[in-house]
Amino acid sequence: MDYETITLEEADGIAVVNLRRPQVMNALNTQMRAEITHAVGAAGSRARVVVLTGEGRAFCSGQDLGDRVNVAEINLERTLRDEYVPMLMAIVNCPVPVIAAVNGTAAGAGANLALAADVVIACESAAFIQAFTRIGLIPDAGGTWVMPRSMGMAKAMGAALFADKITARQASDWGMIWEAVPDAEFAAVWKSRAEHLAKGPTGAFARVKQVIRESFGNGFEDQLALEAKLQGECGDSRDFKEGVLAFLEKRPAVFEGR
Repeated sequence: MDYETITLEEADGIAVVNLRRPQVMNALNTQMRAEITHAVGAAGSRARVVVLTGEGRAFCSGQDLGDRVNVAEINLERTLRDEYVPMLMAIVNCPVPVIAAVNGTAAGAGANLALAADVVIACESAAFIQAFTRIGLIPDAGGTWVMPRSMGMAKAMGAALFADKITARQASDWGMIWEAVPDAEFAAVWKSRAEHLAKGPTGAFARVKQVIRESFGNGFEDQLALEAKLQGECGDSRDFKEGVLAFLEKRPAVFEGR
């Protein structure tokens, strides 16, 4: 597939999906959603880690409100069901870790696009804004599921109702994202994190994603059973044997590639 609103670059097990509509702060239109869905799916089958980031001063400003000429013709339910759900599920179900490298403002669905990733790393000048109520909407694109679980009911409710800007530092302190780093170090940090994951045990990472995400729907005993099952699968892998051998030989482990 030829991409027009994004780029996909792959090297050394790292696939970087770069949102490229800087003239509209990387706002999501129909084409971009389809291209992100395709790129994440394609990269997830080849790479060992996928990175989502944006070009210019924003990560993603959310839905492109100029994507439809007549507001009365917008069918938000259909758009979410047919365009957003496949994109978000491609990220959540990606078999390798997905990092959102948030280089600037992430607003509305753009904020929740980032929060769908497994790990969110933001530069300190970035901000997250649940801007939906400013135009008479509720948070969507998975925000109402992710926020209460990551930052608690009180913070999630305030973020949704007030639509205030949440700085990257606040987001990190509240548990909304993994880390906020100084702008000057941002590129080096997310690339280092991506390289670390690209050299890691891909099979174990896939099971980490599964076991943590499924924990929200499991009781304690069910979760223990799932842990045992997935740990058994990890224990049968070459990566486990290599990891133990490397530990005993006091050397870095060399895990299998894809």
